[in-house]
Amino acid sequence: GKPITNFLVARVIASSSSSFKENDLVLDNDGKWQSEYITDAKNVHHAVDKPGIDARDYVGVLSMPSYTAYYGLMVIGAPKKGETILVSSASGAVGQMVVQLAKAIGLRVVAFAGSDEKVEHVKKLGADVAFNYKTCGDFGQAIRKLVPGGIDIYYDNVGGPYLDAVLAHVNDFARIIVCGAITQYNLASTDDAYAIKNIVAVLVRKVRIEGFIILDQYDSPHYTEFVNHVSKLYHEGKIEYRVSEVEGLENAPQAILDLFAGKNFGKSVVKA
Repeated sequence: GKPITNFLVARVIASSSSSFKENDLVLDNDGKWQSEYITDAKNVHHAVDKPGIDARDYVGVLSMPSYTAYYGLMVIGAPKKGETILVSSASGAVGQMVVQLAKAIGLRVVAFAGSDEKVEHVKKLGADVAFNYKTCGDFGQAIRKLVPGGIDIYYDNVGGPYLDAVLAHVNDFARIIVCGAITQYNLASTDDAYAIKNIVAVLVRKVRIEGFIILDQYDSPHYTEFVNHVSKLYHEGKIEYRVSEVEGLENAPQAILDLFAGKNFGKSVVKA
């Protein structure tokens, strides 16, 4: 077999490439679950390495999920002050950053998460309204009650029936950022996939739906914008970031299982 791969941050200990030198701080989107390994220089990217930024930040507040949140909201979502955003999986690695960034730029933030503890955490992060989707009853009715003015931006991490319900409550020219669809992962068969029923709303409400893979955006100017913007907010105490850290590579498989079971709280990190 081969080692499992994942996003990681590391220091270069030796390099034959002119692009990298010893002690450079780098990001590898396809890093090996090993304490040391050899890779092609084309597989890694320089991390912004400057005073005030710790290497650990790149698997926390400046990690791939945070960049995902920033890019999806700021570039695809094109937010305008005063608009209403609905954030799914709001206590997760991406969601918690979306909530805080959205609030910082003057949006009305409505969010949902999967436990009362997570809901309380999201409220502390600045959400104007947060609710437990597992205990709210009919999800569509909950949205109708909590977002009477309609949804301008939906940051979607879950897909399935939740996306369908949102489509029934979007405003004209709404933007739906498709970041994930965790309700549709690990299905027993494609026959179990959820079929969207409210797709006509995309036409009638002139909705823009856009998906993206953040790995495509690490060489774009938006990446440096993200690092500078978020690290500034973080060190000013204007945003916080929660991490669920597991010690030891031998515990990484369980960390993955906990992630898909919703047992993690914030970004899941494994320290080798």
